[in-house]
Amino acid sequence: MQRVVVVTGASSGIGRAAAIELARRGWHVAVAGRDPQRTRAVAEATGGDAFIADFDSLDNVRTLARQLLDTLPRIDALVNNAGGILGTRSESVDGFELTLQRNVLGSALLTETLLPTLVDHGARIVHTSSVMNRVAALRLDDLDYKSRGFQGGWRPYADAKLGVILYARSVMERSGLESYPVHPGYVATSFGPDTWLARTTLRLTRNLQISAPAGAAPLVHLVDTPELGVDNGTYFDGLLPGGKAHPLANNPETLQRYEEEVLARIG
Repeated sequence: MQRVVVVTGASSGIGRAAAIELARRGWHVAVAGRDPQRTRAVAEATGGDAFIADFDSLDNVRTLARQLLDTLPRIDALVNNAGGILGTRSESVDGFELTLQRNVLGSALLTETLLPTLVDHGARIVHTSSVMNRVAALRLDDLDYKSRGFQGGWRPYADAKLGVILYARSVMERSGLESYPVHPGYVATSFGPDTWLARTTLRLTRNLQISAPAGAAPLVHLVDTPELGVDNGTYFDGLLPGGKAHPLANNPETLQRYEEEVLARIG
C-alpha cells in the first residue's frame, strides 16, 4: 500500500520542495496550504491531493483535519511545516498572537485531531523549528506578548520555534509516536517579516542562504528514513541529530507547563 504523508505549508518554499521530493520517492502527498492556486499547483505536480487551510483560523484547521480524515485512506507521516513571522503584533480571530498560532497552535490542533489515526498507523511526525529557538525569551505567563515589546517579530518567532520543540516532545511522550523537531537551515525564500531591517538582513546574507530543496532535505530525510538511529524526540539541525537547542527545551517542568498552555488554547 502506498505511504501517505500530510505536508502543511506546502504551497511554497521548503514545504513545496519536500512535497515534490517525497512524491518522487513514492509517497502520496496531501498538500496543505493557504494559497489556493499555489496549493493546487503543487498537488498537481505531485499527483497528490490539495487541501486549502489558513492556520490564522483554528476553525480552518479543524475543517482541514476533518477533510484529511474523510479523504485519506491512512496517514503514515505528518509534516508540521506551516509557520510564519510578523513584523508587528497581531491577533488571530481566535484571540491569540498570530506568530504563536501560525507556528504552534495550528499545528498542535491539527496533530491532536489526527492523533487517533496517527497512532493507529504508527505515523511519524516532523516539526519545522528553527535555530532561532536558541535566543527565545519564553514567558509562560505571556505567550501572546500582551505585556512586553514585540521586538520586530523575531523574539516571538524564537519563542514559537522553541515551542515547536516542546510540543514535538510533548506529543511524543503522550502518544508514543516518533516525533522530531528540525531546523531546516537558513533557506533563501520569501519568508520573513516585511520590515526594512529584515529585507536588509536577507539581502546582506544572501550568500549564506541555501536553496528550498536543500532546506527541504532534512524534512524528507526524517519522513523517508525507516530507522533514524536516534532517541525519539531528538532535535535535528539540518541532517545532523543532536543540534544545540535552548536549555528550556530539555526542562521537564517547562515542557509540562507549555503543553498545558497549548492544549488549553486549542480546546
